[in-house]
Amino acid sequence: MIPGGGQPNMQQLLQQAQKMQQDLATAQEELARTEVDGQAGGGLVKATVTGSGELRALVIDPKAVDPEDTETLADLVVAAVQAANENAQALQQEKLGPLAQGLGGGAGIPGLPF
Repeated sequence: MIPGGGQPNMQQLLQQAQKMQQDLATAQEELARTEVDGQAGGGLVKATVTGSGELRALVIDPKAVDPEDTETLADLVVAAVQAANENAQALQQEKLGPLAQGLGGGAGIPGLPF
């Protein structure tokens, strides 16, 4: 048993964990509102997704539209959406990475078994 009781320390750790969870929730909400772009074909196709990966907009330059070759256009759309999602994942890592590590994704909280 720890002299003076270990309770205040545990309470402080729990408060820190709660704050980290609140910070994580705030960062996730911010990501859901933030828009990120991706493009393909030198900008012929542009996709906009939220930081959480929701497709919001797709812009296709008329030069990319060839009725004889819709397959290339489809490939450009897929590539633009993938590029936007990769940018969204990078933003997620930047915003959530440090918070997730603090909640046990990294070293965890000292003194707790997880």
